[in-house]
Amino acid sequence: MRQHRTPRLLGTLLLVAAAGVSAAGAAHSESGRTATPLGQVVPAPASVDAGGSPYRITDGTRIRVEDSPQARRVGDYLADVLRPSTGYRLPVTTHGAGGIRLRIAAGSTGAEGYRLDSGQSGVTITAAAPAGLFHGVQTLRQLLPAAVEKNSVQRGPWLVAGGTIKDSPRYGYRGAMLDVSRHFFGVAQVKRYIDELALYKVNKLHLHLSDDQGWRIAIDSWPRLATYGGSTQVGGGHGGYYTKADYKEIVRYAASRYLEVVPEIDMPGHTNAALASYAQLNCNGTAPPLYTGTDVGFSSLCVAKPVTYDFVDDVVRELAALTPGKYLHIGGDEAHSTSHADYVTFMDKVQPVVAKYGKTVVGWHQLTGAHPVKGAIAQYWGLDDTSATEKAQVAEAARNGTGLVLSPADRVYLDMKYTADTPLGQDWAGLVEVKRSYDWDPGAYLPGAPASAIRGVEAPLWTETIVKGADIDYMTFPRLPGAAELGWSPASTHDWDTYKVRLAAQGPRWEALGIGYYRSPQVPWPAA
Repeated sequence: MRQHRTPRLLGTLLLVAAAGVSAAGAAHSESGRTATPLGQVVPAPASVDAGGSPYRITDGTRIRVEDSPQARRVGDYLADVLRPSTGYRLPVTTHGAGGIRLRIAAGSTGAEGYRLDSGQSGVTITAAAPAGLFHGVQTLRQLLPAAVEKNSVQRGPWLVAGGTIKDSPRYGYRGAMLDVSRHFFGVAQVKRYIDELALYKVNKLHLHLSDDQGWRIAIDSWPRLATYGGSTQVGGGHGGYYTKADYKEIVRYAASRYLEVVPEIDMPGHTNAALASYAQLNCNGTAPPLYTGTDVGFSSLCVAKPVTYDFVDDVVRELAALTPGKYLHIGGDEAHSTSHADYVTFMDKVQPVVAKYGKTVVGWHQLTGAHPVKGAIAQYWGLDDTSATEKAQVAEAARNGTGLVLSPADRVYLDMKYTADTPLGQDWAGLVEVKRSYDWDPGAYLPGAPASAIRGVEAPLWTETIVKGADIDYMTFPRLPGAAELGWSPASTHDWDTYKVRLAAQGPRWEALGIGYYRSPQVPWPAA
């Protein structure tokens, strides 16, 4: 694969220019290392005021926190990040002065925003809520050298540039989806993905838990869904599923990184695993064989049978009880084997079930062809060339109060090939290089949809061709940070020419974290 390498001097100048500050004022050199400019992070902060002396983390640094469990947990998380690479003790304490201070205080930052102040005497991150503190910590990580991510002691100095960042998200919904149905991924791999998402302030993990090729969550009232329906995957193999304890651990771990899990049970289509598990869910009373291919649109629950709604009620009830988050995704895409009338009937019956168990409905944008309930969210996955009629249907629903999460397949589907010779992925939505993935505005993307209806952005990763963790990393990076920035950063910061320079600076960090990524020739990666 051809690599584009920018000469070191030019790369340095570009980095400084991207931060919007002068070389003299951006950072200070100590022992030959220059502090990372405050504006170089991804996602781009809302406001940067660079200047003053940097702070140096030393063996005398303490992490000072408010006397609250939430602040201490964030402090412990930061200490766990910094200790292996610095070799410092970095005690987490409620006493003392200077050092790194994590402070919860009422203010204008919102639930996820923060303020970071850095100077010679210390670094203070202030937020109105623990989530903001955590996001501020992610910014602090990126302001430190990439070597801070390593698990062995590295050489310093550990400098944080002087100045102030004031930051809060553009959208409240900033998601990534992992399809564990086409290929199953265990709890450890999902936790790794959560950590990768957290670095870029993603706050929703959408788990695609059921499809034709596999059912991945244990349901006590319908046990064969998991034990039989979860016993295979694309191409064959043993598949797998999450016990309720497994799922609770994923939810717990995500919450510790301030991500909310959004579980999806896709229906009425994409249901062959369920239909194979229970004959009574089929209109003809005969269970089809398990499916390990990649075709879509051939399966459907039997809309006319009362047992179908007993099934839906049981599944939603058990899944809602396991999920503390607000949302439950009911799929609804590519139901080609369901008549339009049956589709509308089904969605009209299922949406109240979700509400009954205290959750907000999310569905793929085909839900707008039925009757979205008040407060529902439609996840738009259309293309630039999707028909005007379909786009108009979604826009009309948005004007009538349906919220939208944008996941255009030819922009942020992480399973699309970068180029024709990408060894993984698909190309039905086209080739999606890094610039194409980043260079669009969620607020103005869908004609006729009011900007106020846009709840955020989500980058889905479908796994027909994704088999192992390294595959996830390769298809996710470097595109995921761009989707995260579209969800977090103000529209005014959106600029490919400066973003690609900030993105390039992430490469060494991914290498330190053991993330194997696609070295796009569109990005001026630092010389190895």
